[in-house]
Amino acid sequence: MDNQVQTPKRRAQIIAVGNQKGGVGKTTNTVHIAAALGERGRKVLVIDLDPNDTATRHLGVEGEAFLGSYELMTGDETVEALALTEAEVEYDFPPGVHLIPSRRKLESIAEALPEKHGKFYSPRDILMDPLQNVLDIYDYILLDTAPNADVPTKAAYLVADWFILTAMPEPFAVNGLTDALRDIQDAQRKLNPNLRLLGVIIAGVDKRTSLSNQLTGYIEEAFKAGNDTAKFKTIISRSTVIPSAQKAGKTALQTAPQHAVSQQYRALADEIEARINTLTAIEAPTAPAPVAEVANG
Repeated sequence: MDNQVQTPKRRAQIIAVGNQKGGVGKTTNTVHIAAALGERGRKVLVIDLDPNDTATRHLGVEGEAFLGSYELMTGDETVEALALTEAEVEYDFPPGVHLIPSRRKLESIAEALPEKHGKFYSPRDILMDPLQNVLDIYDYILLDTAPNADVPTKAAYLVADWFILTAMPEPFAVNGLTDALRDIQDAQRKLNPNLRLLGVIIAGVDKRTSLSNQLTGYIEEAFKAGNDTAKFKTIISRSTVIPSAQKAGKTALQTAPQHAVSQQYRALADEIEARINTLTAIEAPTAPAPVAEVANG
C-alpha cells in the first residue's frame, strides 16, 4: 500500500502593493509582477482598489464600463462574476492574469458599506469573505492599493499575507515608505498579526545620476535587518518602454519582451516567489510522520 502523503496545493498568497505617496510606480509594479508571474504559469488575480483605476487602465480596460471592486466590497457580486479574463473580454491580458477593475464610484464606498453590511461592519470581512471562494483557484492575489488610508486600503492591509512597498529614488517617495511601514506595523499589532513585509521594490532608477544612487543606498540601509535587507536585489530601471506599454494598455513584457526592464521584472518575480517559499518553509509547522501500516500475520 502506498503510504505517501500528498502535499495539498497552497492557497493563494495575498499580496498588497503600496506606498503612502502616489506616482512612485506602485501600479506599474503590480501589473508587471502579475504579468511575470503569469509567464511562469501562475494564476494571478489583480484587484484594483484605487478609485483612480490606474491598474485597470494599464491593462487596457475602461473601468467605467464594468462592475468591479466596488461591487466586490459591497457584496453585490462575486469574484467569479467580476473577474475579467482574456477569454471573456476583448483585451490582450498577460497570460494567466485576471482583473477585477476599479472606477471612480469606489470613492463613495465608505457611504455604501453601512447600508450593505451594517454600521459595525468589518473592513477585513468585506474583502476577505468574497475571496474565500477563490483562494484555491489562484496562486496569487495582488491588491493594488490607493496612496491613502481609505476603506479599501485598510481592507487590503487586513487581508494580505504580504506587503510589498514600492519606491522611486526621490525624496518624497522615501517619506511615503516610512508612512506605509508605520501603517503595516499598526495593522500587525491591531488586526492582522500575519501581515509581513515581503520586500521593497525600487523602480524608475537612473544609475547615471548621483541622487538616484544615493537614495537607493539610503532605502537599502533604512530597511536593513542584520546582514539582510528587505529591499529586493532586482532594481527596475527608468525607461520609456513603460509609458509606451501603458499607452498601449499592456505591460512591457508584452510590448517589449526582450527589453532589459522586462527581464528585470522576470527576475523580480523569481525573487518574490523564492522569498515567499523560504519564509513560509521556515514558519511551517513540521508535519507528523505518516503512520506505517502494520502487516497482519
